[in-house]
Amino acid sequence: MQPTQQHRAKKSLGQNFLVDRNICEKIVSRLNIHPEDTIIEIGPGQGALTSLLVESDAAKVIALEKDEDLVNSLTQRWPELEVRNMDALEFDWQSLSSLKPYKIIGNLPYNIASKLIWDIVSMTRKCSKAVFMVQHEVALRLTAKPSNKQYGGLTVWVKNHARTSYAFKVPASVFRPKPNVDSAIVDFFPFEDNALPENSFQLEALIKTCFQKRRKQLRNILKLKWNTDFEQWFKEASLTPQLRPENLSPELFRSLSRLM
Repeated sequence: MQPTQQHRAKKSLGQNFLVDRNICEKIVSRLNIHPEDTIIEIGPGQGALTSLLVESDAAKVIALEKDEDLVNSLTQRWPELEVRNMDALEFDWQSLSSLKPYKIIGNLPYNIASKLIWDIVSMTRKCSKAVFMVQHEVALRLTAKPSNKQYGGLTVWVKNHARTSYAFKVPASVFRPKPNVDSAIVDFFPFEDNALPENSFQLEALIKTCFQKRRKQLRNILKLKWNTDFEQWFKEASLTPQLRPENLSPELFRSLSRLM
């Protein structure tokens, strides 16, 4: 799947372009696109996924592309495609709430993937599904279970906003230029509004506080805020304060954050 014009990948933007059509078809198929869907694509690059999205039954496709050279190329190739020349980190994800139903897809640059996903899962509403390609290591973190070395703050935050599922591994050989690591596809199924954290600010603060000191015991991490409420919470949950952050499930983090 080669573009009509060659584009030199920009390392500063973390550009690695997909060149295997079979892999692209496999990724896009995971969105389960319906005629009423609006699709938001992050980082379309040379259009490997975009061509399939435009050819799909989607009602509309919106592409967010930071590289102005690529924006011009995408617009010329697909006049029906709505291309926004911008950094996805600066996009107002809350503005999509009027677009329901909509889905999000993207081959995310390694250098911003974690931050971008952190924002998307907490800011999007009415998104029915998202499919992201990320560095394989990040994929393991996004889908990790408690008491696992990959389990961390990103895991807890994401799993309080969406269900995640590891789909399949993508070898480095299907990219140009070829990256130094493999990638993987992760499916996201965002929760309904009534299943989201009641106070995201408290949850975020707790996650960051705990995982900045992940090797310490929770009793020591929270010692400046410790009181009888914390003692009672651990007792009712049948947990010991000597546990480390990686031992608490996403649901327990949400519950504990209410005491912050």
